[in-house]
Amino acid sequence: MAKLTTKARKELPAKDFAEPKSRKFPIENAAHARDAKARASEEVDKGKLSKSTEEKIDRAADQKLGRYR
Repeated sequence: MAKLTTKARKELPAKDFAEPKSRKFPIENAAHARDAKARASEEVDKGKLSKSTEEKIDRAADQKLGRYR
């Protein structure tokens, strides 16, 4: 996966995050979209994220991945 520096992350527009208001789960490219889906699943397993939020993240990542397929 491509390295996302703090500076680059801060410069990303909100639309490049699966959770734009909190700027969590960056999905600016296919690698990060796939990673967001994996991390969301891990967070659900740990009890730190709701299943509905995971589904929202998955939908956003899937939309982004659709652009790259």
